[in-house]
Amino acid sequence: MKSPLLSLPGAVPAEGADEGVAAHYGDLFREQRALADGTGFVDLSHRGVVTVSGADRLSWLHLLLTQHVSELPAGEATEALILSAHGHVEHALYLVDDGDTVWAHVEPGTQDALIAYLESMKFFYQVEVADRTADFAVVHLPAGSIAEVPDGVVVRETAYGRDVFLPRADLESYAEKAGPPAGILAHEALRVERHHPRLGFETDHRTIPHELGWIGSAVHLQKGCYRGQETVARVQNLGKPPRRLVFLHLDGSEVHLPPHGTEIRLADEDPDGRKVGFITTSARHYELGPVALALVKRNVPVDARLMAGDTAAAQETVVEP
Repeated sequence: MKSPLLSLPGAVPAEGADEGVAAHYGDLFREQRALADGTGFVDLSHRGVVTVSGADRLSWLHLLLTQHVSELPAGEATEALILSAHGHVEHALYLVDDGDTVWAHVEPGTQDALIAYLESMKFFYQVEVADRTADFAVVHLPAGSIAEVPDGVVVRETAYGRDVFLPRADLESYAEKAGPPAGILAHEALRVERHHPRLGFETDHRTIPHELGWIGSAVHLQKGCYRGQETVARVQNLGKPPRRLVFLHLDGSEVHLPPHGTEIRLADEDPDGRKVGFITTSARHYELGPVALALVKRNVPVDARLMAGDTAAAQETVVEP
């Protein structure tokens, strides 16, 4: 869905998965600094919004999600995954329950497949699943923001800020009050800084939660059965994930950032040698310079110097090998 905020001065449209909102509004680093300082907002109105209502909503979702939500307190934010039967990540949900309804925002374009799966699992439970994307837009307020939220609006609050489920019709008027806008590139740079994985960026068709550090934040290890739990338990108790997420400091002399999918090789080996990983997200950070998240093979030494395409990279451990 194309955001009306693309008409704001300086707005440059984003491409790819974030098409429909602004990549930036003319000054990427200023926008990052504003968010880091707790001012401004990010238009995330391209994300899908899904609700689950009904008396059985929490107990039912508890059976399907990787997170413990059967006793989720009203107003408490959490995140959860839906896995395949083989334990591969299929959906990531960012949740809050308002006392009557569970609200979730999800990656753009994934809501239809998510709803189809949820509908197939309703059986006799008293739940109603709805796509609210056409009616509600997600707006992110950074941690420390003093921007007011209209009465009655659902808010998902975490350590990194507030996700506001704003009526889509109010998006333009709210933007006039919320402070200077920041584009999705600023939001992504700060996500990379805090090593937070994103579905479709850090994941592929064979990603399991352990590889990205989702254990704990999105996967509860002491809850009951859910699809894919066998893989989670087996890797947790008996083995190690085949890959691990790393944070990369990229050579700042390069003009271009290595895009998603750029092959990673060991710098001390033949440059045409074997691939050991790939870039998942790269960004220009206002303090750290060019940085990236990447997936590498578990046995890559934590002190190994890497090459992302033609760009030298130094790694920091996110998931322990």
